[in-house]
Amino acid sequence: MSGIWKACPPGKEQKHELQATAVRLVGEADPEVSYACELLFLGMKYNGNLGQTYPIQKKYHSPDFLRQIPHLRLRTPFQSLLARFRSECIYQLGQTFRSHPHGHFVQVQPPLITSSDCEGAGETFTVVPQSTSPTSDKDADHFFRSPKYLTVSSQLHLEAYAAELGNVWTLSPTFRAEKSDTPRHLSEFYMLEAEVNFANDVDTLTDLVEYLIRDLTRRVHDTPVGQEILSAKRSGESGSDSAESGEGLRKRWDALLSESAWPRVTYTRVIEMLEDAVANRGASFTFPPVWSDGLQLEHEKYIVDHLFSGVPVFVTDYPKKVKPFYMAPSEASAGSDPDKPTVACFDLLLPEISEVVGGSLREHRLPELIQNMREHGLIKKTPLNNLAENATTETAAAEPKYPSLLPGEDLGHLQWYADLRRWGGAPHGGFGLGFDRLIGYLTGVVSLRDVVPFPRYFGRADC
Repeated sequence: MSGIWKACPPGKEQKHELQATAVRLVGEADPEVSYACELLFLGMKYNGNLGQTYPIQKKYHSPDFLRQIPHLRLRTPFQSLLARFRSECIYQLGQTFRSHPHGHFVQVQPPLITSSDCEGAGETFTVVPQSTSPTSDKDADHFFRSPKYLTVSSQLHLEAYAAELGNVWTLSPTFRAEKSDTPRHLSEFYMLEAEVNFANDVDTLTDLVEYLIRDLTRRVHDTPVGQEILSAKRSGESGSDSAESGEGLRKRWDALLSESAWPRVTYTRVIEMLEDAVANRGASFTFPPVWSDGLQLEHEKYIVDHLFSGVPVFVTDYPKKVKPFYMAPSEASAGSDPDKPTVACFDLLLPEISEVVGGSLREHRLPELIQNMREHGLIKKTPLNNLAENATTETAAAEPKYPSLLPGEDLGHLQWYADLRRWGGAPHGGFGLGFDRLIGYLTGVVSLRDVVPFPRYFGRADC
């Protein structure tokens, strides 16, 4: 379409408009629409309902409606803007990791098909060929000789990369078979993960996360698409189910760009503060805060919004029993209650959306790692009488095959992970950042189902 670009008369919403003088059809849409355009261009009257078959009209469409047509909702202005903003963030991430003041990070591509669930939650998708019977348990019937899963985290493989390359990072798909029907959860999402060699304390990791988010926000803020997000229309726009006005979003960005360090507080101290809030400040929770139970979403929101006045906050040193096997013990455990051991880990809580980053120091000592695996039930055990029957001598039956294992124990599919310690390892740590949650936070979009162009969640995987 070509024509004359002219200023609009007073009273119109837009400042300029194109007065068309020529229209050239380069791609046919609905035949009825094409026919109508031809008639109108020839100055003839069209009596039908122009464009009646196209689902997206010049009116407000709710996010729920647009989720039913994800292949078309990208054509709405706000969804198109989100896609361009995501692209800019990914580009700027690379620049941030390349220019980190404490060393260059190498971007790597870990596998998506794995043999383990590093989170230990069992919420995995199993990978099998279409022709494989879902009830078959024999190794011979498995495409990979044993069960394999879509990754729930790239952390374990990143540790293998970091052992040689030093500091590494990746932005890759992650899969969780959680039956969670909430706007905070997806079955397929992108996770930004990093591993840092020679990290000796949690502060090294929290400082990196704070730098990363601040530097990324600063870089994107200075781009045209960043300014477009901050000034985008927030009411009446199809698909823009936003929790923030333009002014509110600017305040959110300004808080991230502030030079004030984000507070750090231990999990034990947070529980004490929550208990005090219940006892003396009238706070009420569906799940009472209990040290051994971890934090619920309602606790996290109260911590950020009320205890720390709406600024990002790091919560560190969680109970060992609520965290995965690979985490190293924390300094907070030294001299504390031996019945309440903690691990050197952290979660970053952001206002309104709560937890967006989780990380820890990794247990780099082989005996301690194997003991953790033993306590989490990750080591297979074979009865000693069975070993004796299959062994050529009693000595062979009683002797463990791997350092720090007891007779009859087997590391199974996690032996490769233990090997990273067996043949030389150093203190290290890392973290995972929910990339889609961060995008939602920076754009003010409430539901991850609207942040991701083609969302997959419990009960839905359209297109």
